[in-house]
Amino acid sequence: MKTQEILRAAKSLREKYAVTDGESFRLKNCNPNETDGLPGIRKIDSKELLDDGVRMMADLQDMLYAQDHWSILLIFQAMDAAGKDGIIKHVMSGVNPQGCEVHSFKSPSTEELDHDYMWRSMRRLPARGMIGIFNRSYYEEVLVVRVHPEILQSQKIPAELIGKNIFEKRQADIRQMEAFMSRNGTVVRKFFLHVSKEEQKKRFLERIDTPEKNWKFSPTDVKERQHWDQYMEAYESMIQTTSSTQAPWHIIPADNKWYTRVVVSGIIIDTLASLNLHYPQVDEKRKAQLQEVRATLMAEK
Repeated sequence: MKTQEILRAAKSLREKYAVTDGESFRLKNCNPNETDGLPGIRKIDSKELLDDGVRMMADLQDMLYAQDHWSILLIFQAMDAAGKDGIIKHVMSGVNPQGCEVHSFKSPSTEELDHDYMWRSMRRLPARGMIGIFNRSYYEEVLVVRVHPEILQSQKIPAELIGKNIFEKRQADIRQMEAFMSRNGTVVRKFFLHVSKEEQKKRFLERIDTPEKNWKFSPTDVKERQHWDQYMEAYESMIQTTSSTQAPWHIIPADNKWYTRVVVSGIIIDTLASLNLHYPQVDEKRKAQLQEVRATLMAEK
């Protein structure tokens, strides 16, 4: 695809899947199996489309790094087996490693539990010129902790601060923090990879039946699956209360991996393209210095 065609497609995907005001959002209205965001695009076309997108993303990321003004934070949340690792691997394959950092947040360490729940994530925010990727994030605190509130006991929070509205308050704090980040040059884009319960089961069975994928499977994944409805309620509440124009959620259909990757790639491209990125311009004094150095090099024997 030509550059302008890619940019139009990227904008179309962003507009289709972005949630900037979650007040009327309902997860039941989102189809995890749809593939109609780009009319006429089929699975057979997806590799070429993704390759074109990766090349454009690499060019834009190079300017982001050189300009050194903006930073990008990409947050991926999903149920197990929704494809977060594959997205990061395939969509970000062409990005210069110098300008990209990936952080995966698992169970907090003893040191992390001695701080507030945002601390470990805030330490990993991307610097200017960088793309930061959070594979899970501080949103776990209103997802898994909401489904398993007993986890709060290990977080050493004073008992009088744990009320029935703690998760609503956390979501309000997160929204404010993301507004602060946005006002200071960190562009926040959040992705919920929306996989169906049926597709998750299929992928779990594939991991069990394929020796090369056994390492990906954990029995705890199935235990969490038993809380599916609770997780869907938590995700819906999270999206409703933390979506904003500055830090929108994108609800990505995740039952078809090829489509998921194309959509995420397009939204990242649209984000980068919206920033008016360009390489730094040198002044006349610097240009004169460069010409002097060039003359010296050409005079070498």
